[in-house]
Formats: sequence, C-alpha cells, structure tokens
Amino acid sequence: MAIVGTGYAIEVQGLRKSYGSLVAVDGISFSVREREIFGLLGPNGAGKTTTVEILEGLRRADAGGVLVAGVDVRKDPKAVKKLVGVQLQSSAFFSGLNLVELLDMFASLYGQTVNARELLKKVDLEEKANSTVDKLSGGQKQRFSIATALVNEPQVLFLDEPTTGLDPQARRNLWELAQTLRGEGRTIVLTTHYMEEAETLCDRVAIMDRGKILALDTPQSMIQNLLAKGFRRERVAERDANLEDVFIDMTGHHLRED
Repeated sequence: MAIVGTGYAIEVQGLRKSYGSLVAVDGISFSVREREIFGLLGPNGAGKTTTVEILEGLRRADAGGVLVAGVDVRKDPKAVKKLVGVQLQSSAFFSGLNLVELLDMFASLYGQTVNARELLKKVDLEEKANSTVDKLSGGQKQRFSIATALVNEPQVLFLDEPTTGLDPQARRNLWELAQTLRGEGRTIVLTTHYMEEAETLCDRVAIMDRGKILALDTPQSMIQNLLAKGFRRERVAERDANLEDVFIDMTGHHLRED
C-alpha cells in the first residue's frame, strides 16, 4: 500500500503482522508529528514491540504502508536505519572498551566520526569517559545507551522503556534528557509501562491491545474522556483520574506475564 508523506516524522497505514495464527499487529494506522514525543503503550503481548521493530526497519510487515522520515520502510529499510536511533532496554557492550572507544566504534558502523566527549557531555557522562560500561550505575548505563543511539544524528529516536528499574532521581534525569533531545528537533517514540512517565513526557499516546490501537490522543484528553464516562476513583487524591486509570480501563485489570 503506497502512502504519501505529509510532513509527519512517521506515517503508518493499515499495518499488519502475523506469526502463524497469531495476529500481532492488526491493521493499525497512526501518524507521529515532527518534534513530538509519542508514547506507545500497552500490556505485554499488545503488539508494541512488533510495531516498533517494523518502524525501525528490523522486521518486515505483512501488509500496510510505513514512512519514517519520509522513507518507505518496506522498500528501503537500510535507508531508514541511517535516519533513526534506537535505545534498547537491555544492551550489551564490549567490556574491554571505555565509553569514548565504544562511541567511536558505533559511529564507525555508520561510516562517520563523532565527538565522543561532547556526546557524553550531552548525556551527563563526561566524567565517565574513560570508564567501562560495567562500572556505570543503572541510570548511567541507560544514558550511555541513548548516547550510542545518537552517534548518527538521528531524526527519529526510539526509546524502549528507558527508565525501567531506575530510582526516582535517575528516572527524572532521563525525562529531562528526552525533553532536551526533543528540543533539539528530534522526534521521539517512547514505549513505557510507567503511566506517570507517559503522562509527563508525551504530547500524545496510543494505547494498544491485541494488535489494535484502542485510543490515540493527548494524555489529558484521554483522562477527561474517562471522567466524562462517569469514572471516579474510590480514593480521590489530587484529581479523579490519571492516565494509568485510562490504561487499565481499556486493557483490563488482570496481570499478564512475559
């Protein structure tokens, strides 16, 4: 299916992906604006990971159209990989190299050179330039993973649960970094299980479940829509509902394991 760019950083139309009888992504369509922090939310098995991997050019869709930074992902996934940066929730790095050497190595994979110390300064790791990754704290490792995703000056940055397992201070530090990167003109696609994180960072969010998008709007609009349905918390704190309430209402209360 051919689609035409309209100035959005990402455009998706009728995206489908199945694994045998399992429909992981079921004909979804959405767009992500330039310089937007866009949240993709959903319980385990919702189809988030498959969707993001297709956008990154790592997995081929069965049907549908996808443009990322104006490039047709199905036709030229290699070109897309040069335009995006990917921070993974769990990354493995060569233990014998320090941070500067690792960034230089990652840049070389793109045929580029990078000012590694300036990049480390951007993610508040300048003082760790000569350290190896195993000497970093959890938050520092996540910030370094983001630094590796920036070596090719990507137009679109994918952050995969960047604050999982971090303490509140490190978590807020990552939030500030994401907002700084957006301020530089980048588009960010964020997956997270933390509803407060999505509500704080994201301009808009899409809630997925069972391969479909159930809702796509600003967090504030979603909350107001839930309240308009008559929802009220049993214990009212500062307000009657938040984005977590929207998420649970749409995807169910039962626990899902990986």
